[in-house]
Amino acid sequence: MLQEKSSAHAFLLRAVLAAVMITLAAVLRIVPHPWNFTPIGAMALFSGAMFRDRRIAFLFPLVALFAGDIFVGLHRLIPVVYASFLLSVLIGTWLANRRSILRIGGAIFLGALQFFLVTNFAAWQLFGTYPHTPAGLVTCYLAGLPLFGNTLAGDTLYTTLFFGIFALAERLLPALSEPARYAAH
Repeated sequence: MLQEKSSAHAFLLRAVLAAVMITLAAVLRIVPHPWNFTPIGAMALFSGAMFRDRRIAFLFPLVALFAGDIFVGLHRLIPVVYASFLLSVLIGTWLANRRSILRIGGAIFLGALQFFLVTNFAAWQLFGTYPHTPAGLVTCYLAGLPLFGNTLAGDTLYTTLFFGIFALAERLLPALSEPARYAAH
């Protein structure tokens, strides 16, 4: 009974800390920043990795995105952008209970890459900026490369901060640490 209470307490503390960090990420999105250099991709990865309840893991970034979009502005790519960030949450679930520098680095790259591919394809498809030809698609992707660099840099910085702060909090407050899944025999 005491172990269950301790586990529930640890879960609650972890959820509150993760929620606070994700809320701060949403706030940072609306302050001035270079194009695509935001904590949103990191927030999605972190949410997927930290929330056991997958409904919350997927819902929290959507709510944070929408809250930010109220201030930043609504646009035609919103459904595609939101779907892309949901893919990042899914990538983040791959990190749950298996966090390492290599895995987190791979998740950052994969999240930024899929965002670049998905959103640029949608921009090419939905807007008349580039011809709807293979050459037009290539031109669209080439034009988006600087934004990919910003996305990757922002995701790297903020993911490092989120997971680093959380790891530090787990060290400083042992109550935050999840109990071992399997007892030693």
